[in-house]
Amino acid sequence: MFLVIDVGNTHIVIGAYKDDELAFHWRVASDRHKTEDEYGILIKQLIENQECCSIRDIDMVVISSVVPPLTPVFEDMARQYFNAEPLVVGPGIKTGINIRLENPKEVGSDRIVNAVAAYRKYGGPVIVIDFGTATKFDVISEEGSFLGGVIAPGIGISTEALVERAAKLPRIELTRPPKVVGRNTVQSMQSGIIFGFAGQVDSIVDKIQKELGVKTRVIATGGFSRFIAGETERVDLVDEFLTLEGLKIIYEMNQKV
Repeated sequence: MFLVIDVGNTHIVIGAYKDDELAFHWRVASDRHKTEDEYGILIKQLIENQECCSIRDIDMVVISSVVPPLTPVFEDMARQYFNAEPLVVGPGIKTGINIRLENPKEVGSDRIVNAVAAYRKYGGPVIVIDFGTATKFDVISEEGSFLGGVIAPGIGISTEALVERAAKLPRIELTRPPKVVGRNTVQSMQSGIIFGFAGQVDSIVDKIQKELGVKTRVIATGGFSRFIAGETERVDLVDEFLTLEGLKIIYEMNQKV
């Protein structure tokens, strides 16, 4: 078995692959103050809670991180708790994706991992929308080149900013309101968030496709994807574990080198 770990600014998504299948997955809070021991013990407990496997079954760890302070923490954790030299997605790692940007090194590893998985599974051209701390639209060409994308404020941070800056607005549950026109404050906020972000998605996708001159497939992923994708007209499908699958694909590609 091997672990795939996607370290994000808000959450860390962890998956365990066994016999080419995602056997288990977990989502934990991202905390820059935790040590390799704290994360190691946490992941060990998560694995040991599964009756069919143990920590001794893990022989490889693959890491994607957009939180620089946590990258060495997880590298050390892999060595200490799994006795494995981790594969960290970054410069020098084989991905099969041609990054056609002014400065390829500035692209977050999670965006590259998503591009790898989306192109392998769905072909190109394809747009990946990752609903995380930020909402990221990444564009992959028919030939498999990463062309760039769009980065917008994410649902979570936008909602938090709204609550913090408006004294009378409450914290709300992110669920679909019964109607677009809210009959109370909570419904009005839910409508603005859900339908507002859905409209943003459709508008940006339309502009990207117009700029490209072609229709593309549109894949949604990330923690908030299921809240928004169903309200859009442009998202073709939600692939919840796209990033984990991308890490698996990159691991397999680099084993053949």
